[in-house]
Amino acid sequence: MKKPDSRRYGAFKAWVEALPSQGRYSFTRDEAMSAFRLNRKAFVQVASRLLARKKIARIHGKFYVVVPLEHAAVGVIPADWFIGNLMEHLCRPFYVGGLSAAEYHGAAHQRPQWYQVVTDRPLRDISCRGVGIRFLVKRDIKGTPIQKIKVVTGYIPVSTPEATAVDLIRYSRRVGGLDHVLTVLQELGDVIDPVKLAKVAKLDGNVAYAQRLGWLLERAGYAEKAKPLARWVARKKPLDVKLEPSLPIRGSLRNKRWSLRVNTEVEGDLA
Repeated sequence: MKKPDSRRYGAFKAWVEALPSQGRYSFTRDEAMSAFRLNRKAFVQVASRLLARKKIARIHGKFYVVVPLEHAAVGVIPADWFIGNLMEHLCRPFYVGGLSAAEYHGAAHQRPQWYQVVTDRPLRDISCRGVGIRFLVKRDIKGTPIQKIKVVTGYIPVSTPEATAVDLIRYSRRVGGLDHVLTVLQELGDVIDPVKLAKVAKLDGNVAYAQRLGWLLERAGYAEKAKPLARWVARKKPLDVKLEPSLPIRGSLRNKRWSLRVNTEVEGDLA
């Protein structure tokens, strides 16, 4: 590859290094090309040198992040530093959910390997220098209760503890299975509001998720917090559902309270 013009490279490097002082750790290829009047070939030439020195990292397509000195060894920054700008670049609504949301709410025993983001259509998972983003799909995400959590670069939307609990059931197979979900609930249960939980379940509308969640909450030691949820489930008069949808029902025990067929053993990691 042809060596980039030193003045052009120097100006681009200085611009990149100045972004964090503006509270920014990301930029797009189009933005840089416009700022420096570069064509695509010229951009590749100047960017490649910074990529090789791990001063920047390409996260997705035209989207890049700046890597400050304190993250130079890894070569990339934490996902929550850039997730808002990335989703804006992709023109997709989102909130941080699943295990990542649970971690923000204090359930950090099971630190997720992937940063989990809920959006409204399928997106390919992203992996860059040890930082991974896993996209979970929910067609209508606007009704999910969220709260703003402060991170280094501002605020990001994160599902509330109650909405996180329901999502853990929805995405149980993608977050490590029911044993993993139970372990998270053993910690997350401390910050769950029982009345809000029942309201979230009603908003979500999937009674089967509520049935499984109620049983798991009781097993996690939060039977009292499951009571409003149990009353809502009882009013719906649901049919029996399997605790683990992928397993057969034969030989299962029936839990009358939750109209649940307990067709697998579930064990959490915490006492």
